[in-house]
Amino acid sequence: MNVAVTGRGAGKGRIALVHALTESMAPIATAFENHWPDAPRFDLLDSALSRDRATGDLAPAIAARVLALTRYAVDLGSSGVPTAAILFTGTAFGPALAAARDKVGVPILSPNGSAFDEAAASGRRVALLVTFPPSEAPLTHEMQAAIDAAGAGTRLTVAAIPDALHALQSGDAAAHDELIADAALATDADLYLLGQFSMARAATAVAARVGKPVLTTPDSAVLALRRLLEDGGT
Repeated sequence: MNVAVTGRGAGKGRIALVHALTESMAPIATAFENHWPDAPRFDLLDSALSRDRATGDLAPAIAARVLALTRYAVDLGSSGVPTAAILFTGTAFGPALAAARDKVGVPILSPNGSAFDEAAASGRRVALLVTFPPSEAPLTHEMQAAIDAAGAGTRLTVAAIPDALHALQSGDAAAHDELIADAALATDADLYLLGQFSMARAATAVAARVGKPVLTTPDSAVLALRRLLEDGGT
């Protein structure tokens, strides 16, 4: 597990960013630089977690590892600057995060909750795009639940593009972006939602291809964290 601290000043404490994919780290760093560069934060990486999750369901062993990561993030603040909140950047661990919230004493934010709520309230045709196959079912369920709760008449289409993630992990970032943009163009929607942090880099390519609004989860997550910690949740 790797730990790195960035940001300037303590404020109410540091934000723990917990990653299961190395590809998720750059997008959230960029989102912080764009929206809240002074936020003190640190990264925890368990790069085996996504590989193990991809081999099967969210087994108790995986849920236990998610809980252990959240507890470790809290413990890092026990003898210095406190941990003010935890953001888990992996999208395939929703039920485990929900369980962890009941067992640690700091807020735990889901990677996509803020973006999903915004899309759900739009009342438009939303295309949810994903590249990590184990994320498709939980993200579809989470997005549909947000739509049902919003009651705005939003309609959902989901498209999975696993070849895009394979391209990114092979070092071909341009192909990653183009494959996602191609999938977006083939999906009839009014608003496009890139469902994983690792996909955020494709937002410009998607917007150029479809000529319609594109939401990314890291940007929405950072803005939600800033409202929670700096503005008191307003």
